[in-house]
Amino acid sequence: MIENIRLSLQGILSHKIRSFLTMLGIIIGIAAIIAIVSTIEGTNEQIKNNLIGSGNNTVNISLYTGDTEPDFSWTDVPDNIRVISEESKKRITDLKEVESCTLYRTRRSPENLYYLNKMINSAIIYGIDEDYFTTLGYEIAQGINFTRKHFDNFSKVAIIDTNMQRGIFEDVDPIGKTIEIGGEPFTIIGVASKRSGFEPIINSVDDYYTYNQTSSGLLFIPTNDWGICFRYDEPQNCVVRAKDTDSMTGAGKKTADILNENILKQNAGAEQNAEGANNTLEYKSESLLEQAKQLQDLSKSTNNMLIWIAGISLLVGGIGVMNIMLVSVTERTREIGLKKALGARKKRILAQFLTEASVLTTIGGILGVLIGIGFSKVIAKIAEVPVSISTPAIIVSVAFSMVVGIVFGLIPSIKAANLNPIDALRYE
Repeated sequence: MIENIRLSLQGILSHKIRSFLTMLGIIIGIAAIIAIVSTIEGTNEQIKNNLIGSGNNTVNISLYTGDTEPDFSWTDVPDNIRVISEESKKRITDLKEVESCTLYRTRRSPENLYYLNKMINSAIIYGIDEDYFTTLGYEIAQGINFTRKHFDNFSKVAIIDTNMQRGIFEDVDPIGKTIEIGGEPFTIIGVASKRSGFEPIINSVDDYYTYNQTSSGLLFIPTNDWGICFRYDEPQNCVVRAKDTDSMTGAGKKTADILNENILKQNAGAEQNAEGANNTLEYKSESLLEQAKQLQDLSKSTNNMLIWIAGISLLVGGIGVMNIMLVSVTERTREIGLKKALGARKKRILAQFLTEASVLTTIGGILGVLIGIGFSKVIAKIAEVPVSISTPAIIVSVAFSMVVGIVFGLIPSIKAANLNPIDALRYE
């Protein structure tokens, strides 16, 4: 085998231009496939990051009335939903897919939020437990975090996020300042910021409005203080942090099943109102991972067609290999006849020409991979699209180029192996 490879390389180097032109179809085909696959992988990673964040892996499980989340600013609290117990929370935390869990209540754009007698518009208030910041990836950038004492003593304290700090307090230190919620004074003890540096990739105006929700910031208070401003029996929502991205869907569905056990089925059979609208109360998990997979599948189905089109050039390249190998057999007819006269068997001749075809296409495949990687980097820079070089795609591409050499080199190799030694020696 080593001798066959040496002879193959010697033959390729003795006809450099012809060998390069023969490999050109393989090079172009492999380079196109590597570039397309790299773009697909990069796009899929961007889709996943834009939807679920980079390394966050959190899933929100919220209460729904039919297909909408109830707004308790103006709707009555359902009387058939129990407060989620610590036992239920522990069952969620013990799920194999779940790393941590937190329960919270929320109000969006409350009308009774003031600072210095000035209403704060478009803020979001959260009533959180001790695990909220850890699960959601927040850290205290300034001041202190809630302590167990704050929860037990119903201390009227609050933490704001950096958006509210910039938007409401500007250059003023917010620590120690008072915010009124429903007429009750809450003292700001800290400023929280996201620990993760993830930011969605914004490529268009639509992306901007998708990822930049209109909010003047977030305000957090201990969940035990929620009843001071609102109603103690308002249902809670849940956020779980999955152990990895692939576990997100399972973690969300299993958590929703546990939370739905807290809904008393006293109004079973009354699931639709007079207008036919679905009024069923149930917890549902965000299907962000499923949304990402749907967008990825749509992207793949489009790009798979491009891969097949690029594969045509590999077919053309294979035909070129067959053509040049047939020419090589014709040129070396006397050599083949001499080898046979000296006792070389058919399989020896067959192996030599198959090796030569395989070496030719393998070199073309390696060059195609290198050019494809370079081309991917150029596309990423010019078109400003993400790319991710796929190691499996590189391995498969080189292996496939070798297979092309074997398949399309088979007919010339068989022709060489079946030459009559006497006729071959007489060939001019």
